[in-house]
Amino acid sequence: MNALTSDVDALPVCNTDRPNSWEVAALRSKLIEQMVQVVGKNPDLANSRDWFRAVAQVVRGVINERFIRMESRLVRSNERRAYYLSMEFLLGRLLTNNLIALDLLEPVKAALAELGQDFEDVRACEQDPGLGNGGLGRLAACIIESLATLGYPGYGYGIRYQFGMFSQRIENGQQIEYPEDWLRHGNRWEYKRPSVSYPVRFYGRIITYQDAAGQDSTHWVETTRVVAVGYDMPQAGFRSDTLVNLRLWGAQSFSEFNLQDFNNGNFIGAVEEKTHCESLSQVLYPSDATERGQELRLKQEYFFVSASIQDILARFLQSNPDVRRLPEKVAIHLNDTHPTLGIPELMRILIDVHRLPPEEAWEITRKVFSYTNHTLLPEALETWSVGLMQRVLPRHLNLIYWINQRHLELTKLRYPGEHGILPVVSLIDDHAARVRMGYLSVVGSSRVNGVAALHTRLMCEGVFQPFHRMNPEQFLNVTNGVTPRRWLLLANPMLSALICSRTGDHWITDLTRLEALVKHADDSGFMSLFRRIKNLNKRRLASHIQKKLAVNVDPDSLFDIQVKRIHEYKRQLLNLLSVITQYNRLRDGSVSNPQPRTVIFAGKAAPGYYLAKLIIRLINDVAAIVNNDPRTRDALKLVFLPNYNVSEAEVIIPGCDLSEQISTAGTEASGTGNMKFALNGALTIGTLDGANVEIKDAVGEDNIFIFGLKAEEAFDLVAKGYQPRKYYDANMELRRALDQIRDGFFSPDEPERYRPILHSLLDGGDKYLVLADYSSYMACLDRADGVYRTPDQWYRMALFNVARMGHFSIDRTVHTYAREVWKIRSLNPFLNV
Repeated sequence: MNALTSDVDALPVCNTDRPNSWEVAALRSKLIEQMVQVVGKNPDLANSRDWFRAVAQVVRGVINERFIRMESRLVRSNERRAYYLSMEFLLGRLLTNNLIALDLLEPVKAALAELGQDFEDVRACEQDPGLGNGGLGRLAACIIESLATLGYPGYGYGIRYQFGMFSQRIENGQQIEYPEDWLRHGNRWEYKRPSVSYPVRFYGRIITYQDAAGQDSTHWVETTRVVAVGYDMPQAGFRSDTLVNLRLWGAQSFSEFNLQDFNNGNFIGAVEEKTHCESLSQVLYPSDATERGQELRLKQEYFFVSASIQDILARFLQSNPDVRRLPEKVAIHLNDTHPTLGIPELMRILIDVHRLPPEEAWEITRKVFSYTNHTLLPEALETWSVGLMQRVLPRHLNLIYWINQRHLELTKLRYPGEHGILPVVSLIDDHAARVRMGYLSVVGSSRVNGVAALHTRLMCEGVFQPFHRMNPEQFLNVTNGVTPRRWLLLANPMLSALICSRTGDHWITDLTRLEALVKHADDSGFMSLFRRIKNLNKRRLASHIQKKLAVNVDPDSLFDIQVKRIHEYKRQLLNLLSVITQYNRLRDGSVSNPQPRTVIFAGKAAPGYYLAKLIIRLINDVAAIVNNDPRTRDALKLVFLPNYNVSEAEVIIPGCDLSEQISTAGTEASGTGNMKFALNGALTIGTLDGANVEIKDAVGEDNIFIFGLKAEEAFDLVAKGYQPRKYYDANMELRRALDQIRDGFFSPDEPERYRPILHSLLDGGDKYLVLADYSSYMACLDRADGVYRTPDQWYRMALFNVARMGHFSIDRTVHTYAREVWKIRSLNPFLNV
């Protein structure tokens, strides 16, 4: 046995001593039965994908039994439910996650081994669902999983994207987008529900008249329609009989095929309506660079919320005939502003279908909805053109005008004489003729939360300051969290086993139990295993890099990692400038005994975000120079891993030494990658932004590397007239790096390729203060290098990061939502004490 792995291999696997109703022999028989009866293959001839289908079928059966029992229980008890609306659910592969949740992982591995199959080959056949892209979707997935684990009555709603966002490939250093064809082999975890379908309408016009009772009545007429069809993906909770259903909507046409057109030779016209309708659920975040793209996005958002609101009301009315009691049984949560059209949609149904007076419909609506804000950037708050909404959703614009008039009248009563406040808080930006969806979310919700303490404070002082002033008790903080089931138990089984060997396995559902690890910081045997596990995870990541990129990296080097959506405010450019500076130092021989470093980037840029895509190309161009320079390649490597997703993260995060969380202070809402990395024993280098502030408080300032301007200092610098050229002129290393980019050192075939980047930093104002924070960042990296050269100190700091992540469990987040926002009770009575 390899000396590096022998002690690690001897650790008991978490969760193997729990009783399980599945004997391996019975499970093997069940798999063979599914292979024959469902997959339709001879087990002796079946390949890994066939066995994946068989295993998934067995797991589906267990999940279905629990789901049916739970739904029956909820119908009987008529419990209040939370409905979570999100445009994204970044789930990750579900096979291993479900097996862990059901205590079936080790039995399935053993049964497959008896059948001559390797579990790793089987699980590799599953593709990541193309239902999300970034932190918004990953948070939604964590919340759904936690609701199920904790036994809360919840329900998720989203869109079943046929092609996801896109599959990212790097060709000639550039991001190229391809369809994310994740449904090519089907989705083994979904159930199409043809009986669960709703009409969704667009366009048309509204007519108003007085009915027989003399009341004003409004009808939305001459509309076009599509059908929303439900697809269910029940999500299993860990060691819980409770599941949470994720219902995704697929778009269909009322008329799938025009036989007359086909027979007349118009073969394309015969399916034109079908193609047009299905575009609503084909792609996540279609480009809005054109008017047609903007219209598609608006229709997509309305399609999603209309079907969801109709479904919520249909379920409610099955047990509660009086729609006025809706707030007693229903809480609807908006994950960012994409589902905000649910507010006027519920109003429309209550007024136009159930004939409630507008004031009564509004009071019901406000009690039902709550909203999570995810941005501090005013320009990032979603708005829609009044003209576009008038054409596509005339009834909803009519209702938004009604809501706005009521809102402004109340504002005038509360602040008489302050006429200047009205255009500031109006839901309609009259100057730009746009509907402010963030403002509508606030006005239409009973509770509004930020996702980190700093973010919530800045939100209340900034983008929503006048609303907070009017109704401060409406706002609260609910700091984000991550699920330890996926991000430690599944992603890092070796570290999980070590933790279980010292603390037991209660940490899996109570992450505060990790604090007990602190007492092992002086245990040399424990710390040796802790260090070896990190090294093994780094070797796994190094092997992954070699396989994907054909680049050899040294697992004994410091693995310095920044993986997240490519955006200027996340400052991948700052990281890259440090790489160029380190490269120059190595070339000059100005650093004696340099610390070997491997810098790893991953993340997608929005297809229409030119500068972000240019940053990706620059990263790859710099890598081509750095990795092939014989003077530096043994001390510095730079790689960009394409098509970042949950499965990639499960390999990357456990292998990280230094986690880059370097957004401009005051721009990141929270971040959850920072939590995942720290939970897996990485040290954070970051600004005091988002949840970094709370992580510093939790782990201690001696166990994190903090640099740069604080949020208030950044705001003051900009207010006083920030001049990036002063920093360029004052710092020789910074100037050299920028000049190399400008003059084509990294792009000799096209010297002016990166002039737009230089323009954004020097002439465009350096909006995210990259140059201002450069010197502090470089000094902080040097400090990190010094600590890394002292392994005992580094790994002690790393252990304190793992041990003090208890506050950042998604379970704490969900408990807070359940208690403070949704007012729901767990089906597990012990959690309601």
